[in-house]
Order: sequence, then structure tokens, then C-alpha cells
Amino acid sequence: MATPASPAIVQPRAAARLRGVLSPVVTPFKADLSPDGEKFVRHCKWLLKNGCSGLAIFGTNSEANSLSVEEKLTMLAALIHAGVLMLPPFYYKGVSDEGLYRYFSEVIERVGDDRLRLYLYHIPPVAQVGISLKLIGMLLAKYPGIVAGAKDSSGDWSNTKAMLDEFGKSGFDVFPGSEAFLLDGLRHGAVGCITATGNINPGAIDNVYRNWRSADADKLQAGIGGTRKIMQKYPMIPALKSVIAHFGNDAQWRTVRPPLVELAKEQEAALIPELKAAGFTMPGLAG
Repeated sequence: MATPASPAIVQPRAAARLRGVLSPVVTPFKADLSPDGEKFVRHCKWLLKNGCSGLAIFGTNSEANSLSVEEKLTMLAALIHAGVLMLPPFYYKGVSDEGLYRYFSEVIERVGDDRLRLYLYHIPPVAQVGISLKLIGMLLAKYPGIVAGAKDSSGDWSNTKAMLDEFGKSGFDVFPGSEAFLLDGLRHGAVGCITATGNINPGAIDNVYRNWRSADADKLQAGIGGTRKIMQKYPMIPALKSVIAHFGNDAQWRTVRPPLVELAKEQEAALIPELKAAGFTMPGLAG
């Protein structure tokens, strides 16, 4: 019953709760647009080696709605399934909190396993169906522990802060959906972040997560914020793939599935030098 873009969350080892920097992994494609499992696993390993505490696969930045169930299962085969990041149903707009509650409740009840850890995915700019504080409260009242947290990709710090203020002290784990809010989030009780640019900058983002109480925290945050601002000038998924292609010396990484299109040559010609001028690198990617 989960929506097609509800991504799995993968961690390198068993853990009771998710913590740290998680990357929604981009999906590499071959020239014929079929998923490239070998490149996918290699990129996942690079992410885990270079700062990611876990991976969110088959989500927005993974082009998940362009992947079939069979393709997802094939790509998942080499990874460990440890949780679910679940979108609301987004075809019908203007649905009530009660309707959304019933949707999530049906999934939880039909799974019927107390080991389930469900993370709510709030991304109204894309889904156009949000997850309200009231809905979170309803779900926590019925399914404490199982409803474990949320990724807030609203892009609105006030909304993330409201989640943290309302539920952060009750065992509900909040992940900002961008490292732009990582330091503020950690200072208000967030447990990490799940961010698209974790695909290319996991080490620096993880450095903020691990050193957010240090005297250098604001300087470290400014560094990752600068990289994020550069990337946000371009369509995010094609830009991420162009960066991986360049620093990994692998042109095939630029491939996206329609309706997305690759970053224009003039855009990439501007993006890469700007990143390099900011001191950006991806150590070990081309090895």
C-alpha cells in the first residue's frame, strides 16, 4: 500500500533508531536507461565510507517514480532493509488528517510487526499533501515507537522547529530535509538530516553532525551551506549526477530517465568550476 516513491532506509549495521547524515541515493542508469546495479552499490559503499550513517533509497532523488517494482527489488537485493520513509498518498489533494491517519494506520496494521519503524515524509512542495502536527500526534497516540520520526522537506525552518518543539522530546526523531538546517536542527533536538546533497558532500555534512557543539560549528555549517547554495541554482537530480560524473570520471552517471533531462552543457560548465573554487572535492570517488 505504500506509494511508489516511499523509499527504504538502509543502514550499514543494525540500529534501534536512525541517527546522523542519511543520503537519498541517486540511481545510476545505463545507456539503455536500465538501472546500473554495479554503479549503485559502488556509490552506496562510497557514501557509507565517506560520512553517511545510512542510505534512503528509492525516494525523490532516486527517480523512484520512474522505476518499476521489479527494478527496485533487483537494486535492493545487495542492501539491508532497516526501515521505511513513507510519503502520504498524494494523488488526491485536500484530504483530511483523518483520511491520512487511516492510510498510515492501514499500512501499519497490515504489516503487523512491532519491529516496523515508520518515518513520515513531509514534502509538500512535491507531494502537495503535507503531514500536519495534528496528524503526527494522532499517529503517536496509537503507534508510539512504530511511528519513529519524520523527514521534513518543507524547506521551512519554522515547520521543522515546530515538529521538534512539539514532539522532539517524546522519542519522535526529526530529520531536516536539507543540511541548510542541520546545525539549527541539532541545537533544537534533531537527530541528523536526510539530504540530497549528501550524495556528493557526505563528509563535510557529517562533520557538522559530529561537531555541532564545538566552537567551529557555525563555520562548518557555513561551509556546507555554501555548497548547498551552489547546487540549488540547478535542477537538483541532474546536477547531482553531473557532479558525480565529473569527480568520478564516469560520463554515464549523467543519465537520467525521462521526463528528467541531463544538465545542459553550459550549466555544467558553470557548476563544476564554482564548486572547485569553493574547495569542493569528492575524495576516493574515481578510485
